[in-house]
Amino acid sequence: MRVLGIETSCDETGVAIYDSKHGLLVDLLHSQVELHKQYGGVVPELASRDHIRKCLPMLDLALKESNTRFEDLDGIAYTEGPGLVGALLVGASIAQSLALALDIPAIGIHHMEGHLLASQLTSKPPEYPFVALLISGGHTQLMACHQPGSYELLGESIDDAAGEAFDKTAKMLGLRYPGGPEIEKLAVKGSADRFTFPRPMTSKPGLDFSFSGLKTFTRNTLAGIEQPSDQDKADIARAFQDAAIDTIKIKCERALVNTRLPSLVIAGGVSANQSLRTSLAQLTIQHNTALFYPELRFCTDNGAMIAFAGILRLSSAKGNNHSIQVRPRWPMTELEKITI
Repeated sequence: MRVLGIETSCDETGVAIYDSKHGLLVDLLHSQVELHKQYGGVVPELASRDHIRKCLPMLDLALKESNTRFEDLDGIAYTEGPGLVGALLVGASIAQSLALALDIPAIGIHHMEGHLLASQLTSKPPEYPFVALLISGGHTQLMACHQPGSYELLGESIDDAAGEAFDKTAKMLGLRYPGGPEIEKLAVKGSADRFTFPRPMTSKPGLDFSFSGLKTFTRNTLAGIEQPSDQDKADIARAFQDAAIDTIKIKCERALVNTRLPSLVIAGGVSANQSLRTSLAQLTIQHNTALFYPELRFCTDNGAMIAFAGILRLSSAKGNNHSIQVRPRWPMTELEKITI
């Protein structure tokens, strides 16, 4: 089976083709970072327009580079949600229209399931069951993954996602968008001993997260310094990142202990943070469990994860009426199990 994958959930246009026999044939990605940088964050209308400009040329290039003809495609997968509604509609409209014209099935993919399944695009993928930490600009969730498509929500952020907190903290410190990588770079120059930030909700039982308090603590700390120097900002960035990562580590440890599952998978844009990877690697060694994460190129939004998820989902799909449907909000627990 050969599947075209289209990702347009937010600020990156991804187009990929995955073949069940030959693997990933092509993976193209266009980032809108430069477009949104001047605004300090994603502007939804601009994001949608840029997807419109980029998606079809990238589709043509993907077919050419993979030596694929339209008639070679067995199906099309696209991001149905969650995400920005206008951006989602671009990918959904192209996918369903093309599928109708080619008389092949199209299937909507859950964006975070795509991130989760990106861990399967490695030479040594994790085996089910496992605990998954899905961590991105819009989501922070702990899931017990029993089999493909069978997910149990263990805990999630009750306010800001971790990636969102990183971006907003970076903006307070006068750093460029996107803020997560900038915080990570600056934190390397900071002192670990100067400031102590809280570890939210770690003194309470449960696996839910809260990161809004860390933002407030950052703002108050910054306001307490009359003219913050570069070193002041680096120390604050270090304290913020340490607190966020410690909070995540504590919750992951609880999830592993509570579920007794043998491995931890981290996925999503924030999983590229090297300090987070190091901290969770130490945790899994302590608990004699395995740690898995996607390659760095598959941590951010990409078409490869959507195409791969499409291969799995299309194998158990029950028909398609080619209706164009998107879901800006979509709990993963509503997904059907995948029959392989």
